[in-house]
Amino acid sequence: MDSVGRALVLAGLVIVALGLLLWVGGRLGLGHLPGDLSFERKGWSVHIPIVTCLVLSVVLTVLLNLFLPRR
Repeated sequence: MDSVGRALVLAGLVIVALGLLLWVGGRLGLGHLPGDLSFERKGWSVHIPIVTCLVLSVVLTVLLNLFLPRR
């Protein structure tokens, strides 16, 4: 049961971290960077955040390489 509890706490922390990232990222302009594509037509719209995904990928890669131990 200890491993299940740890997994649930870890999952909760990951969800909180993602929520904070989305909350703060929205205020910093993530999702509306130059290079993100937006299409609007009558009755529908599509937003493709290409540059935002690239920026987040680079940042997360650097952070994970700094903080996770290598095996």
